Amino acid sequence: MAIFECATDGIASLVWPSAILVKYLDQSGLLQIDQLAFEDGKSLDGSSAKVRLTLDNGEKHEDDEVLDHVLSLALPKSSAIPSANEAGLINEWFARTKAFTALEYQKLKKPLEELDSHLLLRSYIVGYELNFADLYTWAILRSNSIALANIRKSAININRWYNFVEAGNPWLTDVVKDLTRHVAQRDKAISTRGASYKIDLPSFDGPMTTRFPPEPSGYLHIGHAKAALLNDYFAHHNGQRGTLICRFDDTNPSKESMEFQDAIVEDLKLLQIYADRTSYSSDYFQEMYEYAVKLIKDGKAFADDSELGQGDTDRINRLPSKRRDLSIEDTLARFEEMKTGSTEGQRWCLRARIAYDSPNGTLRDPVIFRCNLLPHHRTGSTWKIYPTYDFCAPILDALEGVTLALRTNEYRDRNVQYAWMQEALGLRKVPIYDFSRFNLIRTLLSKRKLTKIVDEGMVWGWDDPRMPTIRGIVRRGMTVEALRDFILKQGPSRNVVNLEWGALWSANKKVIDPIGPRHTGISEVNVVRCQISGVDQTFSELKPRHAKNAAVGKKTVWYGRSILVEQDDAQSFEFDEEITLMNWGNAIVRQISKDSTTNLVIAIELELHLEGDVKKTKKKITWLADLEDNLVPVVLYTFDYLITKDKVEKTDELKDLLNPSTFTRTEARADCDVGKLPMGTTLQFDRKGYFKLDAVRSEIEGKLVFFDVPSGKS
Repeated sequence: MAIFECATDGIASLVWPSAILVKYLDQSGLLQIDQLAFEDGKSLDGSSAKVRLTLDNGEKHEDDEVLDHVLSLALPKSSAIPSANEAGLINEWFARTKAFTALEYQKLKKPLEELDSHLLLRSYIVGYELNFADLYTWAILRSNSIALANIRKSAININRWYNFVEAGNPWLTDVVKDLTRHVAQRDKAISTRGASYKIDLPSFDGPMTTRFPPEPSGYLHIGHAKAALLNDYFAHHNGQRGTLICRFDDTNPSKESMEFQDAIVEDLKLLQIYADRTSYSSDYFQEMYEYAVKLIKDGKAFADDSELGQGDTDRINRLPSKRRDLSIEDTLARFEEMKTGSTEGQRWCLRARIAYDSPNGTLRDPVIFRCNLLPHHRTGSTWKIYPTYDFCAPILDALEGVTLALRTNEYRDRNVQYAWMQEALGLRKVPIYDFSRFNLIRTLLSKRKLTKIVDEGMVWGWDDPRMPTIRGIVRRGMTVEALRDFILKQGPSRNVVNLEWGALWSANKKVIDPIGPRHTGISEVNVVRCQISGVDQTFSELKPRHAKNAAVGKKTVWYGRSILVEQDDAQSFEFDEEITLMNWGNAIVRQISKDSTTNLVIAIELELHLEGDVKKTKKKITWLADLEDNLVPVVLYTFDYLITKDKVEKTDELKDLLNPSTFTRTEARADCDVGKLPMGTTLQFDRKGYFKLDAVRSEIEGKLVFFDVPSGKS
């Protein structure tokens, strides 16, 4: 008899297999479960556990222990495992399936090929009946959208086995529904808290299929986050079992890399967005080449060399290209020359023959193929010609079954070009809905300019806390909960507005303030030592980390005859003034010593006055006992905007936008318990504000490094 609980928020590799195996054991009678509980949230009861098994004797097993314990009870009872040898093979496959939790294609490729080969002549992974190896592996693959997309596309034997397991065990669908129900609940709540999602959409038969097509040429920024979240919302909102496709638009080897592709996968995971399918434009290079040939043969495309490198002067002036009337035969020959990547081929591009004199610039015979000899990060040197995004998008949206193309309204002028491509090629027409970009003041969202900032070392990298990338703002201290909620509240509106960062950080404060521990940090810049009379000895007490939330725990506060206070506070003191030492009580200023040259306070004498009323003092002072074991060296970073202009125009030069000073760095001392905090903790230093403990800079600088987390105030 037992109770099994699992956290349903996210696709943790441990959660799904545990839930599915326990359900199987329960209905097979191999393990009696009193209660199967699926809780919404990243963990259970505020703890770090994602999976928990509680036995009737009160014994608890969490996370990694759960599977080990369940299997130790169930394996000996299972008739599906007739031999010790097969039990050993099952354990071996448990170990091998760890490789299937990877979210990078290159890491998944080999283990998936091995499993596909293993299943060539097998219906089950081990033995001749459904067993734990099948269910465990199925669950791992089901929880990893990247693996699932690849097996459905290219792993024939895994795909056959996967569908066989699912079809023979319909209860799997119920468990998956329980594990993902938080998505519908969360999105339903969001839709009723501000933004209207009642937009004029075409009607569809069945669930909606949307796509998010990032180019792997950089890390996702906050603008991409809106597009990704809205596509995720319309595919899955209100419990819809629609499909979200993450399609990597990898058609430009000059800018793209596997690093960026893997980063985007991680960024989407960070946003709690899990694509149902993952595809790549590069998987369709042959099909798009054939479609280009079709356009040529239909007289709807021509090869051109007259405008390359000349800024498309004729197109700007609505004049026809000098090659516009090139014959079909000559165009096909030039296109084949382009395909070889020869010197002659590189002189040419392929244009769609639409309307060179159109008032809509996107219809003026746009380029649809061009040469590029650089190796592609997925296809190597196989191809020397690559399609443009404007050629790819309408084709792949039609081929992949997209029912609605959601994209920002900067593409609005291209909508008619998108429709022309599908009609010219005889493809299914896909409706478009465009929404406004996510604009924030003093924020660069140009990937080209952000790349330049990174490449020239103006920041620490794509995840720099000053960058508007998802990783950057999360590293700064933004919570995913606040970020998702804030963006989804903007909804799919077409109204263009420039938002203040303060509104976003204010939403974040509502998340971190109730749970963030309070600690003390004292700047070392001209720090002042104070001697206190009325203290007999050094001692410590436990005090709440958060006055309004006991669950945050307690911290150690040390008391002694010598304390440290900051210079600014010391400068404000007056002779015989009564002040309050926070977490201690009142004291009276009896003497102030200053340096005659600098006028800096160098020493203060205080008389402890614990009978004093803390409500009557004007100054509440942070301090630290001057004890070696109590003073943890820290560095506090405070950041400013990267650029100085509220609204960035496309014509603005980067050098004219950059802020010459974007951070201040302060050496400080923190209380002893700060040294015990895990990396990534967001806390509040009393009277200073919110800060997040950064692992990377702490390792580089050899001290604990904290980044300031804005509260939303000006």
